[in-house]
Amino acid sequence: MGLASHSPQQELLSPKRLPRSAGESRLGWLDALRGIAALVVVFEHSSFSFMAELRRDLVPELTIGRYGVLVFFLVSGYVIPASLERRGCVRTFWIGRVFRVYPLFAVAVVAALIAVVSGFAEIRGGEQNIAVTAVAHVTLLQELLGTPSLLIVLWTLSYEMAFYLLVVGLFTVRLHRRSAAIAVVLAVVAAASVLAGVALPISALSGAVGTGTLVALVLTAMVVAIRCASAASPALRVFGGVLGAVLALALVAFNGTVPMWEGLVILAVMFLGTAVYRAENGQSTWRCAACAALVVAACAVGSAYVHGDGSYFTRRGWIMAFLLALLTFGIGLAARRRRVPRWLIGLGTISYSIYLMHPVLLAVSDGTIGRWPRNAPVLEAAFYAVLLPLCVLTYRYVESPSREWGRTLVRRG
Repeated sequence: MGLASHSPQQELLSPKRLPRSAGESRLGWLDALRGIAALVVVFEHSSFSFMAELRRDLVPELTIGRYGVLVFFLVSGYVIPASLERRGCVRTFWIGRVFRVYPLFAVAVVAALIAVVSGFAEIRGGEQNIAVTAVAHVTLLQELLGTPSLLIVLWTLSYEMAFYLLVVGLFTVRLHRRSAAIAVVLAVVAAASVLAGVALPISALSGAVGTGTLVALVLTAMVVAIRCASAASPALRVFGGVLGAVLALALVAFNGTVPMWEGLVILAVMFLGTAVYRAENGQSTWRCAACAALVVAACAVGSAYVHGDGSYFTRRGWIMAFLLALLTFGIGLAARRRRVPRWLIGLGTISYSIYLMHPVLLAVSDGTIGRWPRNAPVLEAAFYAVLLPLCVLTYRYVESPSREWGRTLVRRG
């Protein structure tokens, strides 16, 4: 992944061209992890089109997509609760999340729809009710509501949103510093569900009450939860926080598109990232974080092993991805005081754009030049060469202004 020291691409990705706050620059190691994870996820999807032979050999040994998203989840776990606690205000936190996540999300979805209308791509979940699918996407919980994500990567945003709701809930009841214990509980419950043979059907709640009904109920509950958690009244804040947290747990456990154990492990991984943040900032001990990591790892690996192989799941590939994600995060943590290359920080800065825009570009590529049955490294490199400058533009003209709008709204009260 090396870039020439003075290449034009490096200049595009340089933090000098992508302004950053002082607080963000201190966490360059997290940006580096985001950049690595984003490139891994891109390769996971682009390999279908340009590196089919390599993919067939690699995936049974290492589920590269899961590796990338697990690194993202660890980073989110470290960053998101810190963001809430630094502000100390649930309303400000939600404003920040809305202006951080939704504008580029909307741009990516609209771009995908334009590609579909233009005949360059096919829409995911086209057989679903359009209105229900649209409302589900507004909540960002679409993957947990029985409606397929319009873009293949959007499933992770549903788990991110569930995590936000849980973090806010814990903050309102003042249990937010119990991150290590929460990670352990989630991981143990995940392992227990596998050992007990709990195997719910995909989207079980949607099947029981109907997708449209569930989407309407969840949207209403989310609005109530967020409004109440942002209220001045302590009682309302607690009610809203608890409602949101219960909603998130119920959807992850009983209505996910992955098995219950994996959904709970994803949440455990994010809270493990939070436990590391607590230890780093003196709110907990490193021994506590290390013990939580061992328990989460043991439960996750054991759950995957007992779950066994399936048509879209190889336990060896998943376990290797999980362990490699922990190792990658650990290496980043150990090297956090070292200087991080500017180009890698730059990749991390535009990682959200990379994550959301690459499936749109890939859909257009598949619809025009098609997929190649053999390895085509030149086309793979060309895909990145188009993608990265595009993402610099979306960061500059969508992400950065929208975040500033959010900050302005917060300042105005």
